[in-house]
Amino acid sequence: MLKLYGFSVSNYYNMVKLALLEKGLPFEEVPFYAGTSPEALAISPRGKVPVLRTEQGFINETSVILEYIEQSQKGTPLLPSDPFERAQVLALAKEIELYIELPGRACYPEAFFGASVPEAIREKTKTELLQGIAALGRHGKFSPYVAGETLSVADLYFLYSVPLACGVAKKLFGIDLLAELPAAKALLERLGDNPNVQRIAADKEAAMPAFMAMVASKR
Repeated sequence: MLKLYGFSVSNYYNMVKLALLEKGLPFEEVPFYAGTSPEALAISPRGKVPVLRTEQGFINETSVILEYIEQSQKGTPLLPSDPFERAQVLALAKEIELYIELPGRACYPEAFFGASVPEAIREKTKTELLQGIAALGRHGKFSPYVAGETLSVADLYFLYSVPLACGVAKKLFGIDLLAELPAAKALLERLGDNPNVQRIAADKEAAMPAFMAMVASKR
């Protein structure tokens, strides 16, 4: 059986978890905060989550894990079989990660954990988030899903990256990132009605107190 290592507060962990649930695959969740201990690095070379354990060994990096699941497992496809359409989905996922998730992450300490971030980083985040959302508006179809008519890997990145970026933009800059993308807002509501998404949200809520206590202990 596949084993998913990580923790329920991680957005990248939840991307993989949703893929496994949507495909109807049996898997076991293994609590794992990673880090730099020899034991953790033996599982995750960079000390990050998520990690997928297979019969052959460990696979790290979210995008690689998702591709592995798609290529090796049965269940509902999350990537098109047509090479061009597949490339469009993967490009959208990468654009969300590089131009929305990562810029927003730079300001997570201030937006969500009560720390402060240098003004230069705040300004860089603001500029990049606005550019990233504009790019998503140009490339995304939202008909009704990010890449078209069916749920895909692009939606996993969208669901677990864009709301966090919106939280950063609202709290730090007073900006509604999706103000000009009503179809994107509608998709978030649609995805929120998905039973698997609701299960993941409940697991995240249940895990949040322990996670916040861990964060506080490291300050």
